Amino acid sequence: MTDFEPTASPLEWPAGWVRTTSPTRARFDDRLTVAAALSVLRAELDRLGASGVVISSNLQLRLDGLPRSGQGEPRDPGAAVYFRLKGKPHVLACDRWSRVAWNLRAISKHIEALRGMDRWGVGSLERVFTGYQALPAPASAVSLRSWWDVLGVERSATTEQVQAAYRALARERHPDAGGSDALFSELGRARSEALQEISR
Repeated sequence: MTDFEPTASPLEWPAGWVRTTSPTRARFDDRLTVAAALSVLRAELDRLGASGVVISSNLQLRLDGLPRSGQGEPRDPGAAVYFRLKGKPHVLACDRWSRVAWNLRAISKHIEALRGMDRWGVGSLERVFTGYQALPAPASAVSLRSWWDVLGVERSATTEQVQAAYRALARERHPDAGGSDALFSELGRARSEALQEISR
């Protein structure tokens, strides 16, 4: 296990994972609550045999450290689940959907599908989860640039200015447009930090 310990709040997006630029509406039930999504997710993690679970999002936490239901959606609805499987650290994350509950549900559906692969003998969980190992942030992350430097805006920028800067830079820094995973990940981190600071 690495020395990296993820936070439950604010969202600790996995190092090197590309962020979704525009989360969309999911096909999950509109009435799905964070509590219900957590219940299903925790059951799937238990079936998987996961330990040391940390569920990370931008939601406020309950006393037990899990995201609390009944609060407004954060600007960044992403969710990440860090856990150990047979002693090895892993992470699954999703920010494709516009609600935290939907992203949590998507992660539980993903785990369910992976368990099915193992159950039907098509692949092994150990082999599948090799690609989901939770890696510590790169050493260069220790000297992270401030969000306003990454986005090229003033620290007093508005939400609209942050989003406009993000969209413009995302076109250049996305790996499919000649950028890199590291640049795009840094940009996503900067946007998340900016929106969180602005919303305070």
